[in-house]
Amino acid sequence: MFSPDDNRHMARAVKLSGRGLYTTTPNPRVGCVLVRNGRVIGEGWHERAGAPHAEAAALASAGGSARGATAYVTLEPCAHQGRTPPCANALVQARVARVVAAMQDPNPLVSGEGFAILQAAGIETACGLMQDAAEELNVGFMSRMRRGRPWVRMKIAASLDGKTALLNGRSQWITGEAARRDGHRWRARACAVLTGIGTVKDDDPQLTVRGVRTTRQPLRVIVDSRLETPPRARVLGPGTLVAAAIHDEGRTQALQARGAEVIVLPNAAGKVDLAALMHELARRELNEIHVEAGYKLNGSLLAEGLVDELLLYFAPHILGDAARGMFHLPALEDLAQRRPARVHELRRVGEDIRVIARIKT
Repeated sequence: MFSPDDNRHMARAVKLSGRGLYTTTPNPRVGCVLVRNGRVIGEGWHERAGAPHAEAAALASAGGSARGATAYVTLEPCAHQGRTPPCANALVQARVARVVAAMQDPNPLVSGEGFAILQAAGIETACGLMQDAAEELNVGFMSRMRRGRPWVRMKIAASLDGKTALLNGRSQWITGEAARRDGHRWRARACAVLTGIGTVKDDDPQLTVRGVRTTRQPLRVIVDSRLETPPRARVLGPGTLVAAAIHDEGRTQALQARGAEVIVLPNAAGKVDLAALMHELARRELNEIHVEAGYKLNGSLLAEGLVDELLLYFAPHILGDAARGMFHLPALEDLAQRRPARVHELRRVGEDIRVIARIKT
């Protein structure tokens, strides 16, 4: 169905889409290549929400010479008016002859509509070329559209024996500088960085992206059931969301005075309803959530089935049994109760080992 040239041009489109890794949220990362008579005549990628989509950028790059061309695009061309005009219509107006897409739009409200517009205009369409690569770059967008919640990536820095902090809570620094810098790159691609009140009290983190070039800072989210976040905490400010389980006007006003927003989402146990929080973050169009929390919140998120991916950094140290572990979970009585995961990637980062593992569902 697809030729070697098709594969080569789509590979280029996928590579272009990666240029929007840190900037496109809440939109997907999309690349496009226009080819006519075997020659690339235009390229483009979506840079940020409100900017031209990949197809529009590629058509502009082609300078009006796209008639009869093939468009290789990593996502089905959009068919609705949003911040920008529909790309399917733009391709029809440019009179391209063929559109090859890596994947169909996962938005159930528009999925297939772009292809329908193209086909009605007599444009040949094909879909599925390098779909896995295109979806991998958009795991958060796909999750939000298909499941109604963001993709949750949990970052943990641990010793070789799986310890994340000393018994007194101290954890800075377990891993080396290279691993910490790598962690900031993962922060930069996320829509929000989420932590718990325990980490705020123990470490007073900023949860901002540092040491990595970025044009935006992710939303900072604190899970704080009893509104115990100190008003002087460094994490507070515009772009901070505090999720609580109680109403307390005085504490809420103190946090709002620092620029934070407070929402109340209690569960039956008087804690923050974590599943409801994830749905609220999806409602706010957040695709990827980067968790940097302590072992208690890590365990709660894992136990509730809200973790998709583990980003683990193991440092060549031993901290011993008394130190804190990675997850606070109830004891298992049988190995059949263990939570299965799949190693997605393994590599060395400085003196540390990075493991990316995906939770099997």
